Amino acid sequence: MLIDGHNRVVDYLRVSVTERCNFRCQYCMPEKPFSWVPKENLLSYEDLFKFIKVSIDEGIKKVRITGGEPLLREGLENFIKMIYDYNNEIDLALTTNAFLLPRCAQKLKDAGLKRINISLDSLIPEVAHKIAQKDVLATVLKGIQAAADTGMKIKINCVPMKGINDNELIDLLEYSQKNGYMIRFIEFMENKQASDLAKGLSSDEIQAIIREKYNFKKLERSGSSPSQDYELENGYKFGIIEPHKDDFCATCNRVRLTASGVLIPCLYFEDAMSIKEAIRNNDIDKAAEILKLVLKNKPEKNKWIDADGGEVSTRAFYETGG
Repeated sequence: MLIDGHNRVVDYLRVSVTERCNFRCQYCMPEKPFSWVPKENLLSYEDLFKFIKVSIDEGIKKVRITGGEPLLREGLENFIKMIYDYNNEIDLALTTNAFLLPRCAQKLKDAGLKRINISLDSLIPEVAHKIAQKDVLATVLKGIQAAADTGMKIKINCVPMKGINDNELIDLLEYSQKNGYMIRFIEFMENKQASDLAKGLSSDEIQAIIREKYNFKKLERSGSSPSQDYELENGYKFGIIEPHKDDFCATCNRVRLTASGVLIPCLYFEDAMSIKEAIRNNDIDKAAEILKLVLKNKPEKNKWIDADGGEVSTRAFYETGG
């Protein structure tokens, strides 16, 4: 069992397999050039798997594959199968923009993928184009359907932004409800890579928009999810993720690994340690030691500084997977 320095059980590993992405979303990496990350800077699937095995042996029960856009890295289904074959009880999940899902959803499910979170910020083609700086909506919707056809459990992630998609929140909620997906609205996380024009909505603002049409109640928090969930009168549940708060930190069970081998104990905590050298040298004991040291130093609360409080995060979310 993995225990951090504040006596929290850590059983959830998020693994970014690439920082590359085929979108240039306003809230993430709008100005970053499309480029190839040199392979020598990344851990191979085999090396990533070495560390995942260590993590599972130490008590990790959930592994989420992220990016960038993870489907851009070739052979992802083989990587997922490595993990599934090692322990098929691991909760294997993926976060994606769905653009490449039409061609690979079934392969991912067959490899052992159990759940999938999909980014969907608009149902209007022109707005989706404005956000992603690419004509994406039709293909994304096909990708969502392809994933649904496999029977995988789907959640929708949406980042509401003022003057861009804030008039679509009810439509996005109703689309998700109609199709049996849970939607989570994520407060925009200010970061230095985002567009200066990107302005998010607070949880209160999101709730006020939804309340224009629906009555709903706040649910008690359960487990370690950062999402505060709500329930409509008909029983449909949606969530809001509020990174500006730290009330979910008390039950945080996560640690993150980047594609280049950096272990990050908290999304808004600049300190991190690399396991790259240890893994490439097959020094598994050393990698396990680094993991435990990172968890020992995991902060009690996130180090969020909002736009009014000084500098915002310099960490690139396309490297950490959010």
